[in-house]
Amino acid sequence: MIAENLACIRGGRVVFEGLDFGVAGGEALIVTGRNGAGKSSLLRQIAGLVDIAEGRIALEGGDTELTLPEQTHYVGHLDALKAAMSVRETALFWSGYLGGGGIDDALERLDLGDLVDLPVAYLSAGQRRRLALARLLLAPRPVWLLDEPTVALDRASVARLVVLMEAHLADGGIIVAATHQDLGLGGARSLVLGAPQGGFADLHQDASA
Repeated sequence: MIAENLACIRGGRVVFEGLDFGVAGGEALIVTGRNGAGKSSLLRQIAGLVDIAEGRIALEGGDTELTLPEQTHYVGHLDALKAAMSVRETALFWSGYLGGGGIDDALERLDLGDLVDLPVAYLSAGQRRRLALARLLLAPRPVWLLDEPTVALDRASVARLVVLMEAHLADGGIIVAATHQDLGLGGARSLVLGAPQGGFADLHQDASA
């Protein structure tokens, strides 16, 4: 995936501009920066939810019959769940919407198999987050866009998520994650928005690489 001269304007304010970066298959890009620097806006631009004011984003080597948003999974910092629906109903909705298959494996891999009949309203914050993340496994898509993916997750759940992300990268997938937390992905690259040295972005290799 490549972005060239990318700009974002929200409410008449330039959030960022002149942004260039590339992410190859099998790579993760961790987007960091101060509040308001445009981390969530960037992910939403890639997902097709926020207009691109200038520049372009393209998925090189992707399915030419599909748009970039159709080849992405976007999990925002809000879980987007309906309280009255059960875990099973929620997973079935997302599977149908995304064109996926069965739900059992996805729920088991996120330790939700014993909660399938429980309404979302009765789930803990961590369980709701894991259910939101389950959509990543319900239908294969090459690009995962994750906004603060570890919010409300305990240590065991974070470790489980890291295993899923590493498997996605091993299969040649791409991850772009906006987060203030260390996700523990070795070799992940870093994109810093709103860099104080005057540039809007500074791309560098993670120190753990």
